[in-house]
Amino acid sequence: MRVHAVQTGSVRVKQSQIIGRSHGLARRAAPLFDSRWSDWLPVFAFAIEHDDGVILVDTGSNAGLMSLPRWHPYFRLAVRFDIDREQEIGPRLHELGIAPSDVKTIALTHMHIDHDGGLAHFPAARVLVSAGELRATAGLAGQIQGYLPQRWPSGFDPEPFDLGDGAFGPFRRSRRLTEDGGVIAVATPGHTPNHMSIVVDDGDAAIVIAGDASYTQANMMSGALDGISGDESRASASLAALRAFASARPTIYLPTHDPETPARLANREIVEVMKNAA
Repeated sequence: MRVHAVQTGSVRVKQSQIIGRSHGLARRAAPLFDSRWSDWLPVFAFAIEHDDGVILVDTGSNAGLMSLPRWHPYFRLAVRFDIDREQEIGPRLHELGIAPSDVKTIALTHMHIDHDGGLAHFPAARVLVSAGELRATAGLAGQIQGYLPQRWPSGFDPEPFDLGDGAFGPFRRSRRLTEDGGVIAVATPGHTPNHMSIVVDDGDAAIVIAGDASYTQANMMSGALDGISGDESRASASLAALRAFASARPTIYLPTHDPETPARLANREIVEVMKNAA
C-alpha cells in the first residue's frame, strides 16, 4: 500500500480552537471571542492505494468555503479558508495519476465542512460515514454544530458505517475497511461524538490517519483538548487510546491540520511516546 497526504487549500482558526481554554461551554465558546488567529494551516485528505482500489480518507475543502453562511457566528467570526478550484481533491489527485474512477471508497472521519468538501469529485464512490455522525448533521441543530448538508452534491447517498467488529488494541470499537484487514476504522470520539480515525497496516509501522482527533501530534501526546470537543472525558479517552496504540507498536501519526504531516509520512517518523509524552 501507498499513502498520500494531499493538501486541499488552507484554513485559519482561533488559537483557542487548537488548544481549548477553560472547560465546558466556556471552552467551546472561546473561539468566537479569541482575538488570536492561528497561522494558515493545511487541510489534508489522504489517498490509500490498495489492491481493492483507492480508499480516500476525507475529501478536504472546496472553493465554496471561501463564502460561508454569515448567519452562523462561528463561520463569521472564527474560521477563514483559502482555496481555489485547482486545489480541490479531484485536481490534486489527478496530479498523482489517480482518476476519480480509481477511488472506490471514501471514509469520512467526520462531516465537518473541511472534510466533506470534495465529495462532488467522486459521484461513483462508496461513501462510508459513522451512522451517528450522519444523524448529527440533520436539521437546524446540525447546521448550528457546523455541518452544511445543503452543500452536499446532488444524489449524495452515504452508507451508514457502524464500527461493529469489536475492540482493536486500545480502541473500543473498530471495523475493517478491506478484506485483508490492512485498513481499519477505529472510534476516536471527541472532536465530534462519532469521530473515527483510520489505521493503515504498513508492515513495520501503523499509519494513523487521525482526522481532527487532535490538531497536531504534540497535542495528542500532551493530551491537550481542542476547543470544539463536546464531551471532554471521551475526547481525553480517545487521546489516551491513541497514545497507548503508539506505545504498543511503531506508529506514524497524521492529523488533518498538522503542517508536519507530509514530512512525517515521507520520513516515516515514528511517534516517540516515552520521550515526548507529558
